[in-house]
Amino acid sequence: MNEKLGAMPMVAGNDVSFMTDYRGSIAEMASAIDAAETTVHVEFYIMSYDEVTREFFAALERAGQRGVTVRVLYDQVASARITGYRELRAELDRLTLSHQAMLPVQPWRGVYQRPDLRNHRKLLVIDSTLAYTGSQNIIEPSYRNPRHKARGLEWLDVMMKVEGPLADSLEALFVSDWYQETGELLTTPSPRAPSGPSQDVCAQVVPSGPAFEGENNLRLFNSLVYGARTRLVLSSPYFVPDESMRYAITTAAERGVEVHLMVSEIADQQLVFYAQRSYYDELLEAGVRIWLYRAPTILHSKFVIIDDAISVIGSSNIDMRSFSLNLEVSVLMASPRVVGELESLYLDYRSHSSELTLAAWRQRPWHARFIEGLARLTAAVQ
Repeated sequence: MNEKLGAMPMVAGNDVSFMTDYRGSIAEMASAIDAAETTVHVEFYIMSYDEVTREFFAALERAGQRGVTVRVLYDQVASARITGYRELRAELDRLTLSHQAMLPVQPWRGVYQRPDLRNHRKLLVIDSTLAYTGSQNIIEPSYRNPRHKARGLEWLDVMMKVEGPLADSLEALFVSDWYQETGELLTTPSPRAPSGPSQDVCAQVVPSGPAFEGENNLRLFNSLVYGARTRLVLSSPYFVPDESMRYAITTAAERGVEVHLMVSEIADQQLVFYAQRSYYDELLEAGVRIWLYRAPTILHSKFVIIDDAISVIGSSNIDMRSFSLNLEVSVLMASPRVVGELESLYLDYRSHSSELTLAAWRQRPWHARFIEGLARLTAAVQ
């Protein structure tokens, strides 16, 4: 189904590992850029030039100076909302690289399009052989927001590092996005097999977005949920499912699947947060266990575990915006070893969380229920 919808095959022979330290993952990606020989392709929803990401940009500069071809894509609307956007543009202009804002909204230049359609993908591909993808943006962990810093908020993410043919699949996605924004069709280096023994992880890139006729990630998630036999773990910072996804999750719980939903105790987007809370009663009544990652951390990791062999990681939230409006990238993996690593991550998250019970949830005040109901009415456009 995924190959039919997204034109990306399942490929074997991949080495996969996960990075869970926010600052450490940016530092590791910078080190990988320093080892690049031919190409560095960067595509992130949000990019910022700040004290945490400065070395990442310095690595891009060094790569360009030694003759590596460096290309950068970032979402224009999302990045422009961040403090210091002009600093980002100035730094990209200074460096010896090609860069392009994705899906720009610039009516003063005659560029018109729907501002609600955004490119939410996060990926870095080096020499067509090494790639990174997941939930993290290139920005310091409080998103340069004084209100976040005053509340002590920091984002918690997970990135996946992959060596092997899957990196070439991720680069194909970059090439298509680059072509969409610039009209230039890239010729990329032929991928090289990873050196040394391989974990031989089977994995598949699942692209999605308005350019595809089917809602690829929604069909993927629904199929996996309905196929779950014993256990289902969902980690999503924004949980605003459409009707089909809501039925799939509650049906799984009601037929005896152990369903766990991992979300944040607090949120940075209040309207989405209250809409999300409007689903908790139905989920808890069906038997879904809901875990709230304790404040002040914002749990931003996005992954799914199905039984003991299948997992998904990527940029997609479990919400209607990700299903219908955003360009997303997900990676489906058929590997018990990978499931074991994500299970360990889930258990670590759970140790920093509290469980929400149905009895406690139904004790919330009436005005909270009222706000949740109003927010639910806007769920389809959030």
